[in-house]
Amino acid sequence: MERLTYREVEVKGILNPVRGEDDWFGLSYNMNLYRGCEHQCIYCDTRSACYQIENFNEEVLVKINALELLEDVLPRKRKVGVIGFGSMNDPYTFAEEQYGLTGKALKIVAKYRFPVHIITKSDGVLNDLATLQRINQVKARVSFTVTTTDEALAARLEPGAPSPARRLAAMAQLAEAGIETGVVMMPVLPFIEDTPENIEAIVLAAAEHGAAYIVPSFGVTVREGQREHFYRKLDEHFPGVRQQYERSFGSSYFCPARDSQKLERLFNELCARHGIQTRLSPYPPRQDATQPALF
Repeated sequence: MERLTYREVEVKGILNPVRGEDDWFGLSYNMNLYRGCEHQCIYCDTRSACYQIENFNEEVLVKINALELLEDVLPRKRKVGVIGFGSMNDPYTFAEEQYGLTGKALKIVAKYRFPVHIITKSDGVLNDLATLQRINQVKARVSFTVTTTDEALAARLEPGAPSPARRLAAMAQLAEAGIETGVVMMPVLPFIEDTPENIEAIVLAAAEHGAAYIVPSFGVTVREGQREHFYRKLDEHFPGVRQQYERSFGSSYFCPARDSQKLERLFNELCARHGIQTRLSPYPPRQDATQPALF
């Protein structure tokens, strides 16, 4: 897949607090060093109109002053909380190869001893393994999004992302290095991925590659801005499936997987059998977390 156009921009802030308790990923802060994503997954919620990201399919905005902002703000944070990478865009796309913002930001995070949770579809995270091991003196966690282990299907759904096999191999390497790692199994696309065979294949592959956990969502979110692109891609790659979505879900925001309760029971049984958690455990507090960081 061809790389998108890069446009360098300056921003006013880089570290955003997460409101309330994050029951899904345990984050206290979010950080997006790029705006836009070259993986171009057909189901990506970031296309939604509410996020006001123009030209999502054509360009990536590079927050060129992000590292300077992070170096300024991080030592002044009195709350030592988990910093999330990958909430709105993958932190390891082609843009990272050119700019290296994720790798450099992780070194700043390591310097100030904050925990991190990276969510990615890329084995590019291995480039920062040494830094992650430093961060892991506090806590580092890396989650790989895997919605199918079928390579051909993944290539249609996630055309710019590394293959599931590459993600799983990276997961095994991280686990071997002592980094807690696992799978984000979301979305599970109705009429495409919501089969017992697909769920079982993901759980078995995760178990074989050192996953400590799998966080699932049995369905997909679809809303204005994203829906139009998603339906065009369904027509292109899965003729007739768009009509099934329209009949089954109308304009609903959440489109549940077929037989989602049965799939969830199967999923839980398989995870229990293989010793895989289905929720993330809380991060242990840093020993000096009650102390002011620096002045």
